[in-house]
Amino acid sequence: MRRPRPSLRVGALLAVAALALTACAGSDAGSDEPAAEATSSGPPEPVEIRFSWWGSDTRHELTQQVLDKFTEKYPHITVVPDYTDWNSYFDKLGTSVAGGDAPDVITQEERFLNDYASRGVLADLNELGLDTSKIDENVLASGTIDDALYGVATGVNAYTIIADPAAFAAAGVEMPDDTTWTWEEYVEIANEISAKTGKTIYGAQDYGFNEPGFSIYARQRGESLYNEDGKLGYDDKTLADWWQYSLDLQAAGGQPDAAKTVEVDAGGPEQSLVATGTGAMAWFWTNQLTAITNASGKELKLLRVPGESEEERTGMYFKPAMYYAVSAKSEHPEESALLVDFLLNDPAAGEILLSDRGLPANTDVRAAVQDKFSATDKQAAEFLADLEDEIVDGPPVPPVGAGQVAEITRRINQEVLFGRLSPADAAKQFTLEVESAIGG
Repeated sequence: MRRPRPSLRVGALLAVAALALTACAGSDAGSDEPAAEATSSGPPEPVEIRFSWWGSDTRHELTQQVLDKFTEKYPHITVVPDYTDWNSYFDKLGTSVAGGDAPDVITQEERFLNDYASRGVLADLNELGLDTSKIDENVLASGTIDDALYGVATGVNAYTIIADPAAFAAAGVEMPDDTTWTWEEYVEIANEISAKTGKTIYGAQDYGFNEPGFSIYARQRGESLYNEDGKLGYDDKTLADWWQYSLDLQAAGGQPDAAKTVEVDAGGPEQSLVATGTGAMAWFWTNQLTAITNASGKELKLLRVPGESEEERTGMYFKPAMYYAVSAKSEHPEESALLVDFLLNDPAAGEILLSDRGLPANTDVRAAVQDKFSATDKQAAEFLADLEDEIVDGPPVPPVGAGQVAEITRRINQEVLFGRLSPADAAKQFTLEVESAIGG
């Protein structure tokens, strides 16, 4: 992968801004001499850029605090916030782009990054000279298409298992060694917990509603959900085997029946089995640990997924929580890149955002603000640090059309759970529908 070049345009703008600020600082009371920089070049011209993102009211408030800090540092740049909730974000963004009015700085999501990049909507951040020297190469690769960096990670997560040690203790079952446990052991442990507690506590919550779980399973076997060329990279039997483990759990009582499973999934993280004290294990992203812990009122533990040591390679990976991107049509690309640089690399931004957009992708910023993390965020940061030597690489950027795959996965998984599709037939159906979605 091509490493980003040192910033020329962004560096020049930083220098201009620094001179302007120095000029202001040099004009204290008692000095009769005007600052030379202000006299020779004057302050930078005022610029207005727009920044779009999605999220909760809390995220909006935190982001506005960061933008206030940015404006203090670069008073000539006004940032207009453009935010909405997740459900309407991409509809609004699509309308803006179609109308030739794309935001200057755009928050992107993994499944849609390739779609917008392939249509020429996004600028190559390498060409804008963005400093990415403190971001893991695998994380950078997740936003890179054909050597162009179209999105840089706001922060990182890992898809993992959140476990309740108290549930294991109540069942009299030992916590697993997550560095060596297998998929068969995962099923056996979950079934044992349910049996020993009379299903007052289920061993596990179904994992099949989210395609990253299968991506990890396939990667462990030297396959992949998507290849570098944007095609599917797995054997249907691998997908069928993944679903079969879920049915084995359901049949033996290690996870609830289909109706209960669908109900629990619809409730989200805070209504998960682990969050409500009725389950020992559930698959979630590391950045969801805080919400689930708060809902449960217990101390929970992050575990590696099963199978990381039993097959060809490890499958876990660092996933960008979301991406910062810059519009290719922005009238102010340098100033837009300055905002991304501030969000990504400035500890002042990191101290405000903390883990709101994932644990900071810039490892220096992450270390600088870690003392301010909550206990759960500290646990997640330590967990991710422990994984660094085990993660082989990250999956390629999902192809155009991948935004439809979450719904396809959820719907077909439900058919499997209710017995309306066998794992083999479900795998064939999934492959057919995803190929249609991504044009493969």
